[in-house]
Amino acid sequence: MDLRKLKKLIDLVQESGIGELEITEGEEKVRIARVGAAAPVVMATPALTPVAAPGAAAAPPASGSADTPPPPPAAPTGHAVKSPMVGTFYRSPSPGAPSFAEVGQSVTKGQTLCIIEAMKLLNEIESDATGVVKAILVENGQPVEYGQPLFLIE
Repeated sequence: MDLRKLKKLIDLVQESGIGELEITEGEEKVRIARVGAAAPVVMATPALTPVAAPGAAAAPPASGSADTPPPPPAAPTGHAVKSPMVGTFYRSPSPGAPSFAEVGQSVTKGQTLCIIEAMKLLNEIESDATGVVKAILVENGQPVEYGQPLFLIE
């Protein structure tokens, strides 16, 4: 996609006040989203075809009664802070710096929890709730998807 066209689209998002704009041209897809009061975030992704993962072998049944299945593991509870974009998750502003948030730390709404790098742009992700960080669901340096839970806050 032409760089001048991208610049015009970014200006359009800033001036109009819309929250998000997504355009697909052939194999290219561009999504421009306004995050808070910050400048718009631009993400370009090629069209991807989903690939099925190979099935895992069935585990042998556990010893014990065959009539009662084991209880499912408890799902984590609390408010999930989700990724607003596709990118790479970083817990700290630089490799040697302390993390923005740790498990057990109290956070307030608007406090920076992490950074997601997308197309060489570093985007600070802020907490959308006040509480205590119960779990960090992504490892430092790992890729994240749009809508993927990053933190649990209780």
